[in-house]
Amino acid sequence: MPYRTNKGLPKQVRNNLPSHAQTIYRKAFNNAAKQYKDPKKRRTSGSLDAIASKVAWSAVKQEYKKSGEGWVRKYSVQKMRS
Repeated sequence: MPYRTNKGLPKQVRNNLPSHAQTIYRKAFNNAAKQYKDPKKRRTSGSLDAIASKVAWSAVKQEYKKSGEGWVRKYSVQKMRS
């Protein structure tokens, strides 16, 4: 099921991720759900929601990291120089 807004995301996502990270999750989830709708295109077994969720969390972890009890944005050296 695609998510139209961040308000529709699972509570675990809404309650733990900052707004920008929620948007990353939502967009990655929706793209993965569309891409892997056909079971033949999936590398692993499992429900479409589970696979899309794994993809979405992976996308979030590319830009955010868990710090203490929250998630914070990663900053690259190049971003810091700007």
